[in-house]
Amino acid sequence: MCAAGILKIEKLSKSFNVDEKELKVLEAINLDVVPGEFVSMVGTSGCGKTTLLRLIVGLDGQYEGDILLDGKRLSGPSIDRGMVFQDHRLLPWLTVEQNIGFGLHDRKKADRKAIVQQHINLVGLKGFEQAFPYKLSGGMAQRAAIARALVNRPAILALDEPLGALDALTRMYMQAELEKIWKEEKIAMIMVTHDIEEAIYLSDRVVIMSPRPGRIKRVIPVPLARPRDRDSFDFVQIKEEILKEFHLEAEKYFAYSI
Repeated sequence: MCAAGILKIEKLSKSFNVDEKELKVLEAINLDVVPGEFVSMVGTSGCGKTTLLRLIVGLDGQYEGDILLDGKRLSGPSIDRGMVFQDHRLLPWLTVEQNIGFGLHDRKKADRKAIVQQHINLVGLKGFEQAFPYKLSGGMAQRAAIARALVNRPAILALDEPLGALDALTRMYMQAELEKIWKEEKIAMIMVTHDIEEAIYLSDRVVIMSPRPGRIKRVIPVPLARPRDRDSFDFVQIKEEILKEFHLEAEKYFAYSI
């Protein structure tokens, strides 16, 4: 029997039909994610990272192989898996409070209000409960989106470049905020990012994916104490190790393209 919240991906492959031809996007993916772990996926554009996240949260249920949560095969969305996208996707006609509580309509009013307020406090938006999305900065809107994804207490939170649209300073601030939320919530987070420093700063492991069809090329552990120092020797060494994989992949890609 699996412990609660264990994600197992076994021999996963995914293809799309494009112009009546099969386009293989993912091939032979094997990955385990344990409860409370932070895993980041990095790779060139088009390698299937976002497709893999969509399969994990059930936005696409057609695939070969297995995606198992606590031993049960996943084929559709469920409240035990949440997702945060690159754009916040808040409903513009609802307040912060209403957006965060949108998926809690089956709860009693008092319980719903308490849960929503708890998560508003968690992401640092106290005082903005009645604000509409257009009044929020990019970072604040993403914090609201993260709170909305967390209110149902999912076992896994998938993050698809959640900080990619932010400016550099806000992004670094939000990385620290995301780490704080992860520590407090104690749930598994799986993030897609193109920012290697971000992956190292936040993750227990960094999964490097090869170009299409996406395969797991290498998994690099990040055994650094938190909070992490981006200028430390060990941090820079891990960054160089990951970059080396991309340089080798780029050389191979351009060799095949000539």
